[in-house]
Amino acid sequence: MSIQIRWLAHAAFQIKAKGKTIYLDPRYMKSLENKIGSFFENPDKADVILITHHHADHCYPSSFKKMLTSNTKIIAPEVCAKKLGNKFKRIKPEERVRIDDIQVRAVDAYNIKRHRASGRLWHIKGEGVGYLVTIDGNTIYHAGDTDFISEMRELGAVDVALLPIGGTFTMDIQEAVGAAIAIKPKIVIPMHRLKADPKEFKDKVEARSNIKVMPLKIGEVYHLK
Repeated sequence: MSIQIRWLAHAAFQIKAKGKTIYLDPRYMKSLENKIGSFFENPDKADVILITHHHADHCYPSSFKKMLTSNTKIIAPEVCAKKLGNKFKRIKPEERVRIDDIQVRAVDAYNIKRHRASGRLWHIKGEGVGYLVTIDGNTIYHAGDTDFISEMRELGAVDVALLPIGGTFTMDIQEAVGAAIAIKPKIVIPMHRLKADPKEFKDKVEARSNIKVMPLKIGEVYHLK
């Protein structure tokens, strides 16, 4: 069975497996039009859309409107309601949803030290989520916008971890290295990179562990199997 993971820039991914198409935070950004714009103009239709939180670089309904069908399931935390209305399934950390043979589990995602100028955390515990998507015993972890948090040590077996490395709003490279080593996935794909150097992240993780880091180009696909 093939599992395809396509990076659509920033924190956006497409997973294709078992005849299903799943999107995570499918946000199209005008600044990347020359790299990914054509994909969002004529995207594969979505069976499931998973949204981690309400910030505009993750939850932006006009970005995924062309992905929708009458059967598309949208799953997101309550904090997304102002943007999504009532046409989505609300989910909290540790809740699970099964879509045919695919299991989705929401997990915590939050900051512990990254603040706005006002002193308020960018991402507050309990508002946003990350996701564990399990397909035929293979688990893909999308961390959402988060620092390196203690809950990452309790995720269980992870095959592929999609981890932010950009700093500012999420953990930076050094913290993401620690997170990768704590999670112990087989593969890490860095995301939410901002100005961070994915090669630096790759070198540091692989120097300290047996984890393989795969920095994808925008639009590139990683084949899990």
